[in-house]
Amino acid sequence: MNILVLGSGGREHAFAWKLAQSPKCTRLFVAPGNAGTAQIATNVNLGVNDFEGIKKLVLSEQIELVIVGPEDPLVNGIVDFFRSDKSLKKVKIIGPDAAGARLEGSKDFSKAFMNKYGIPTAFSHTFTPETLEAGLQYIAENPGPYVLKADGLAAGKGVIITEDVSEAQETLRDMLQGGKFGQAGSKVLIEQFLKGIELSVFILTDGTGYLLLPEAKDYKRIGEGDTGLNTGGMGAVSPVPFADAAFLRKVEEQVVVPTLKGLKEEGIRYVGFLFIGLMNDGGNPQVIEYNVRMGDPETEVVMPRIKTDLVRIFQAAALGKLDKIRLAVYPRYAVTSMVVAGGYPGDYQKGDVMEIPEADKDTVIFHAGTSLRDQVTVTNGGRVIALTGMGRTMASAIRKSQKMAKKVKFKNRYYRKDIGQDLQKYVNK
Repeated sequence: MNILVLGSGGREHAFAWKLAQSPKCTRLFVAPGNAGTAQIATNVNLGVNDFEGIKKLVLSEQIELVIVGPEDPLVNGIVDFFRSDKSLKKVKIIGPDAAGARLEGSKDFSKAFMNKYGIPTAFSHTFTPETLEAGLQYIAENPGPYVLKADGLAAGKGVIITEDVSEAQETLRDMLQGGKFGQAGSKVLIEQFLKGIELSVFILTDGTGYLLLPEAKDYKRIGEGDTGLNTGGMGAVSPVPFADAAFLRKVEEQVVVPTLKGLKEEGIRYVGFLFIGLMNDGGNPQVIEYNVRMGDPETEVVMPRIKTDLVRIFQAAALGKLDKIRLAVYPRYAVTSMVVAGGYPGDYQKGDVMEIPEADKDTVIFHAGTSLRDQVTVTNGGRVIALTGMGRTMASAIRKSQKMAKKVKFKNRYYRKDIGQDLQKYVNK
């Protein structure tokens, strides 16, 4: 089977790495890909929103399966494009249509959906430029911490949390009047602050049945001890030791099942991943957000834990036969540390030459913001490369991941040295 992965980050490299291991994979393409995917697949210089270019590639290379990595093309309707084109109708595509992608594309829609179908989530109010004054008053009259969320896509950075009234009001002004986050911030949710511990639960659904994939905890802030600005993700751990079987059962019963039921009732044919950002609030799940694709860097710890052939899983999802798949998962820990460019998530430099070590035993290197220049790997993004270590214990997985991160060299590189340390208290070893 000829397969195409759309995207250029660590998530897409992780997909490609896993797909390439399948005997069912004949030829593998990644568009646009990165320096890492170039080692195991054919990179094609196409943007993820170039639907016509993607169509030409799919037809010319007789591609039978397409996996959509990032959220942008899903929100922009790539699945609808495939389904409405006679020449593409037989091509299997993993991802929801534009209606389903609104779960991530609009925080306001997503929150209304959760409230409608009784899915546990924080209370919130939505404000627009026309209701800015009401928003400022709302902040003044309610105690912090304040959680301000841009309604649209903001590359994982559209959430601001502050305890300061003045800062919250200034942020709201910046978002609604000053163009912070662009069009994504033209509508803003001010949400109740949830206390607890965050984690992410992932499912793959064929519209009816679903597979519960390994859960993960990611680290969003740039600074150690979860301080500083939000990023796209500085690292991740799987499994999550405080997410026991009883908690995950509650997630399925209170979140997954009613979400899929709600999608059906809305007439949405949802085939693909659903990423559920959760707060463990005293043993009870509260949904922070939905994403309609796999997370990054969470994919870099989830894929190494999946034992079952990924091509087989995707085929079953596309054909509505996920109930035939029994997911096998390695009982090991996976920890990834993301090495980023200096200055990220603010201004950073691209094009720096990299020194990348050979992977040790029980480690995998996933490229993210990299590219090839005259056959030399250079930086090409803020989050540059993810180093995943695996071990029987969390401590050993952390050690392997951090050891590899230390060996990556490029100008002004930075990584957090505390990934997974906060979870050690939940494990015996």
